[in-house]
Amino acid sequence: MQNPTVENSDDAQSETRRRLAIFGALALVLLLASLDQTIVSTALPTIVREIGGLSHLSWIVTAYLLATTVVVPLYGKLGDLFGRRLILQAAVIIFLVGSALCGLAQNLPELIAFRIVQGLGGGGLIVTAIAVVGDVVPPRERGRYQGFFGGIFGLSTVLGPLIGGFIVDNMSWRWIFLINVPFGLAALLVINRTFRPHARKERVEIDYVGAGLLAITLTCVVIVTSLGATLAREAPVSLFAFSALGVLAFAWFLYAETVVPDPLLPLSLFKERAFVIASSVGFIVGMALFGSITLMPVYLQIVQGLDPTSAGLHMTPMMLGVFVSSVTSGQIISRIGRYKMFPVLGTGLMTLGLVFLSRMTLATSAETASVYMLCLGLGLGMVMQILVMSVQNAVAYEQLGVATSGTTLFRSIGGAVGAALFGGIFSFTLHHKLSTSAPQLAEITNDPSVIAGLSDTLRATYHTLFVESLRPVFMTASALAFVSFLLTLAIKEVPLRTSLTPEPANDPLQMPRDATSLAELHRIVERNTSRENRWRVYQESAKSIGLAVEPDEYWLLARIAERGGREVRAELEKRLAIDDAYIARLMSGLLAAGFATEAGDSVELTHEGRAAYDRLLRRREDDLRHMLSEWDRNEHPEVRALLREMASSFARTPPVKPSVKQA
Repeated sequence: MQNPTVENSDDAQSETRRRLAIFGALALVLLLASLDQTIVSTALPTIVREIGGLSHLSWIVTAYLLATTVVVPLYGKLGDLFGRRLILQAAVIIFLVGSALCGLAQNLPELIAFRIVQGLGGGGLIVTAIAVVGDVVPPRERGRYQGFFGGIFGLSTVLGPLIGGFIVDNMSWRWIFLINVPFGLAALLVINRTFRPHARKERVEIDYVGAGLLAITLTCVVIVTSLGATLAREAPVSLFAFSALGVLAFAWFLYAETVVPDPLLPLSLFKERAFVIASSVGFIVGMALFGSITLMPVYLQIVQGLDPTSAGLHMTPMMLGVFVSSVTSGQIISRIGRYKMFPVLGTGLMTLGLVFLSRMTLATSAETASVYMLCLGLGLGMVMQILVMSVQNAVAYEQLGVATSGTTLFRSIGGAVGAALFGGIFSFTLHHKLSTSAPQLAEITNDPSVIAGLSDTLRATYHTLFVESLRPVFMTASALAFVSFLLTLAIKEVPLRTSLTPEPANDPLQMPRDATSLAELHRIVERNTSRENRWRVYQESAKSIGLAVEPDEYWLLARIAERGGREVRAELEKRLAIDDAYIARLMSGLLAAGFATEAGDSVELTHEGRAAYDRLLRRREDDLRHMLSEWDRNEHPEVRALLREMASSFARTPPVKPSVKQA
C-alpha cells in the first residue's frame, strides 16, 4: 500500500509543475502583448520606406492601442461569464491571427487593419492573463506573481524599441509580427494542457451597448485628431460626419451608463475627486508617453541618421527612466506612507522633458535627445502607477475594481488619442512646410529612403523642416503636461490604509481585504462568527430590509424555516437545546410580529414569516458573498470548506447581545 505522505508529496510536486508551466505561458503571452505596444516604434521608418505612408505612420501604433483600449473592459466580464481559459485561448488565437496578417501586409491600410485585429487579441491577453493568476495560484503566493507581471510590463517598455530595432537591422521588419506566432502557439498549447477551467455560478451582466458606443466614440476621436486637418481641406463633409457621429455616440454612451444594470464606467465615479484627477492626469500621461514613443524613433533615424538598433538604444534611457522611477517611488511610498509629492514631481519633470524636446534643433545630438527623454521617462514613472494607487486608496471597496479599470482605461485612451493627435499635428505641419518652403521635396514624404540621396542642401532643408514640424508637437504636449502638473496640486492626500476596507478596525462587520493566506481567512471567519459579532450581523441584515425583530428572534425564525416552516414545539426545544424560558420569549416576539402562529403543540410560520425569512436569507447570502468575494470567485476547496463552517456556525447557537451574558 502506498504511503499517503508520499502520494501527497507527488500531488504537490505535480501541482507545482503545472503552475510553473502555466505561469510561464502566461508570462510569455503577456510579454508578447505588451511588447507590441512599443516594439513597432523603431521600425516605423523602415516600414513606411517599404510600403509607403509616412504621413499616416502613427496609425500603425494608434490602431493597436485603440483596439486594445476598447476591448480591455470587456474581457474581464467575458472571462467571468464563459471561463477564463476559453477567453484566454480565444484572445491568443485572435492575437496570433492578427500578428500573422501584419507580417504579410502589403500596404499601409492593410497593416493598420491587421493591427486592429492584433489589438483585439492583445487587450484580452493583458487583462485575462492577470486575472488567471487568481485561478491557479493560492492566495498566500498571489502577490508575488502579480508583482512579477508588473515587472514584465516595465521590462517590455525597455525592451520593445531595442528588440524592434535589432529585428529591423538583422531581418525583415515583418518578423516583428511573425515572431509572435511560434511563441504564441507554444503558450496556447501549455494553457490548453495545464489550465483547469473554473465554472462560474452567477450570471454576469455585460455592457455590450456601452462598449460599442465607446468604441465608436474613440474611433471618431482618433480619426478627427489624426486626419482632421486633411479632411478639413479635402473632405469637410466627412470631417463633420465623423465629428457628429462621435458626439452622438458619446452622448448615447453617457445615457446608457445611467440605465444599464452593470455599466462599463459608472458615472458615479466622477463624484470622487481622486478619480477625476487621476483619470485626467492619466489621460495626459498616456498622450505624452505614446506620442513620444511614436515620433522620437523617426526623428532619430531620419534626422540623426541612426540605424534602427541605435535608435532603439537611444530610446532606452526614457524607458529605463519610467521603470526605475516607478519602482523607486513605490518603495519609498511603502516606507513613508505619503504619495502626493511623487505625481507633483513627476508631472513637473515630464513637463520639463517635453519643453526640452520642443527646443531641439539640427545641432542637437542624439545623446542630448536621450537625456531629454530620460527626464521625460523619470517623470512618467512617478505618475502612472501612483495615480491608480491613490484612487484605490480613496474609493469604497465596492468600486475598487471599476475605479482601477476606469483609471487605466483613461490612460489607454490617452495613449491612442496621443499617438493619433501628435502624429496628425506632425504630418500636417511637415506637409505644410514642405509645400510652402520646399515644394520640390513634398513628393518624397512617402519615401524616406530618397532623403539619403538628396543633395546636401536639400537634405539639410528637409531635416530642418522635419525638426521644425516636431516643435509644435512637443509644445502642445508640454502645455498639456503643465495642466496635469496643476491638477496634481489639487490631489487630496488620503492617509494610506493598511487594509483595503475603510471601516474602523473594531467593527466586527469589517472584512480585511489584505488577507493573503488561509490562516488569515480562518482568523477572520472566527472573528465574524463569534456570538457577539453575529448579533451585529443579524441586526444590520434585519435593519437593511426593514424587519422589526430582534436578532435572536430572527435566529429562531430561521431555525423554524429550515425545517419547512412547521415543527412540534417540544421537538424544537429539544433540537435547539436552549433554555425553555428563553425560547418562549423569542417565540412571543415572533407571534407578536405576525411571523408565526401556534396550533396545538406545533409552531408554524405565517406567509409573512416565510417571506421575511426569504428576504433575510438572500441578504445574508449577499453579505457573505461580498465579505469573501475575492476568495469565493477562486473556488478553492479550502475556502468552500470555511464558508460551510461559517454557515453552520451561524446556525448552531443564537446570537447574544454585546455585553449581555445569556442565561
